[in-house]
Amino acid sequence: MKKYFPLALRIIVSIILIQTLRFKFFAHPDSIYIFQKIGLEPYGRITIGILELSSGILLLIPKTVWIGASLTLGIIGAAIYIHLTQLGVEVNGDSGVLFATAVITFILSAIILYLYRKDIPLVNFK
Repeated sequence: MKKYFPLALRIIVSIILIQTLRFKFFAHPDSIYIFQKIGLEPYGRITIGILELSSGILLLIPKTVWIGASLTLGIIGAAIYIHLTQLGVEVNGDSGVLFATAVITFILSAIILYLYRKDIPLVNFK
């Protein structure tokens, strides 16, 4: 159980990150709306998509889990901040699902980073 729990968390976060790419890369109207509202359409949408793809892949590679978790925390932390300051919790009548998913992803990524803290180079966690 102890062995599979971290792997399950990594897979869940990777799936969340990777499944949202179709919205960003195929210019879904909701994605365009969000990035237009924050002034980052289209380059920000594509860049964030590439970063999310990268972090999703890094989470699945054992030696780079801590990098993927850190990158995810940064990306999703920024998304949560933008929701709270510019977009609001509910976007285009989604009942807050996008925001809730971001919060869950952030929490799971923090747990993953904590579990893999010993893999971070130049940091001596005990």
